[in-house]
Amino acid sequence: MAQDTSVTWLTQEAFDRLSAELEALSTTGRVEIASKIESAREEGDLKENSGYHAAKDEQGKQEARIRQLKDLLKRAEVGHAPESQGVVETGTVITAVIAGDETVFLIGDREIAGDSELDVYSPQSPLGEAILGMRIGESGSYTAPNGKQISVSISNVETWAGQ
Repeated sequence: MAQDTSVTWLTQEAFDRLSAELEALSTTGRVEIASKIESAREEGDLKENSGYHAAKDEQGKQEARIRQLKDLLKRAEVGHAPESQGVVETGTVITAVIAGDETVFLIGDREIAGDSELDVYSPQSPLGEAILGMRIGESGSYTAPNGKQISVSISNVETWAGQ
């Protein structure tokens, strides 16, 4: 079952939360960081001004997050979690035995889970690619980044109910 990996599925709650974060970073966040940079700049020599360098570093991270959020929201498909049909797909909670250990996780973008304690695996991760389309009771394996073959068996697939 091939899925379009250029689209990111998000719940309405996740979309709203990320849109609010983008708005805050793009407006008040930029004003605050510009103020920190200006205050640090007024302290003198920029070569040895750790406050200035820290503020510039923070600005770089903030701008990277803004770009990430804009891209994510542009590609987002907003809706309800797919109703579980016993098939692994983006937006479902999976119970699987991986290398002998049972684990429960969400398949999708890390942003979907919000503050949930649930682990999240991207559909593009080695595990995600290996199990997308698998049904309850099916087994397979995938190659970990270290080159090791890891077995995986799907025990359960549930609808993501949110946080």
